Amino acid sequence: MANDPRDVIIRPVVSEKSYANFDEAVYTFVVAAGSNKIEIRQAIEAIWPDVRVRSVNTLNRKGKVKRSRRVRATSKKPDSKRAIVTLAEGQIDIFGS
Repeated sequence: MANDPRDVIIRPVVSEKSYANFDEAVYTFVVAAGSNKIEIRQAIEAIWPDVRVRSVNTLNRKGKVKRSRRVRATSKKPDSKRAIVTLAEGQIDIFGS
């Protein structure tokens, strides 16, 4: 694992779909591309010490290709890796909302 757990967990995903899962204690994060499920679990439990992770699912997302109308050129958004983290029963809300 990296020295700092915040090198593994980059940021939470802020979307309607991810907010809908907060009631079931399911959170989505953008994570480092080279991280695995064990490193993600350890990083979550290190950042929030009173939280126990039940499961971690990961997915790699390809970056979209964007087209510029003026220049007739295309550019590509960066690829990203996301982790969907499920907390154990009775855990607190990690974002404090």
